[in-house]
Amino acid sequence: MNLQFLVTKLFRGALTLLLAVTFVFVVLRASGDPAQIMMSDEASPDAIAAFRERWGLDKSMFEQYITYIGAMLQGDFGNSFRDGRPALEVIAERIPVTLQLGITALLLTLLIGIPAGVIAALKRGTWVDQATMSFTILGHSIPNFFLGILLILLFSMTLRWLPSSGTGSIWHLLMPAITLGTAAAATVARFTRSSMLDVLHQPFMRTAKAKGIPHERRVLRHAIPNAAIPVVTVVGMRIGGLIGGAVTIETVFAWPGVGMLLVNAVNQRDLAVVQGVVLLIAFTMVAINLIVDLAYGWLDPRIELQNKKAATT
Repeated sequence: MNLQFLVTKLFRGALTLLLAVTFVFVVLRASGDPAQIMMSDEASPDAIAAFRERWGLDKSMFEQYITYIGAMLQGDFGNSFRDGRPALEVIAERIPVTLQLGITALLLTLLIGIPAGVIAALKRGTWVDQATMSFTILGHSIPNFFLGILLILLFSMTLRWLPSSGTGSIWHLLMPAITLGTAAAATVARFTRSSMLDVLHQPFMRTAKAKGIPHERRVLRHAIPNAAIPVVTVVGMRIGGLIGGAVTIETVFAWPGVGMLLVNAVNQRDLAVVQGVVLLIAFTMVAINLIVDLAYGWLDPRIELQNKKAATT
């Protein structure tokens, strides 16, 4: 990987994080007074003024912003209004639960999406191809929250097979992971099919067939690796979608992760926690994009060479 290319990517990533934090910082303070929301209706004006002074809300927005950015650069992301603990500590408690859901949904996405796309491409024009693409359209069209509600009505309320909320077992994880991974698996299946069809019609595939290489070997050794690059791109995008979708899914299934923490923090105007969660999501997206770029060079060294040429011209 070219150093200049890597530095440029890191600079763009840092700029993205700064813009995300700045946007959320301004919107949260412009949308209402956190002191009025956090304090009870019976709170006296003196108590509200004391709250503003304690958390620095009596200063101008620009002063608050400079203070926040300066503290953030030193690793201090502020304290939660709700319980006074560091925001990072509050967020860190929820990360393992969200990771459990996100990784399970990602595994379902890959285990269903990629094989379905490959089989549909190899069976192009048959009922297998048509059925697979019909399911991908259905899976991509149904909103996540609506699918989650349907699953709860069927498997929890009617059949009583699965718990509708909470954590603690694989049965609690099943419906949220399926809900979160369905749309992503549909997207990956469609991209995999399209990429495979493009590769299967390349001249080198016909050459391999003319040389007498068995069909299974042509698919495994030549078609799938060459079709992987577009799939890596869409998988990276879908990982970002899984993170964003977790906010909705965790709320539907009362899953106590970062997404549910974000919803509660927004409702309570817990500024430090909201800003910390948004920064975490933005950082994850930037890191995923960087990993995808690095994966390009690993899958096809010609891309790395092109990056070097582009960087030197």
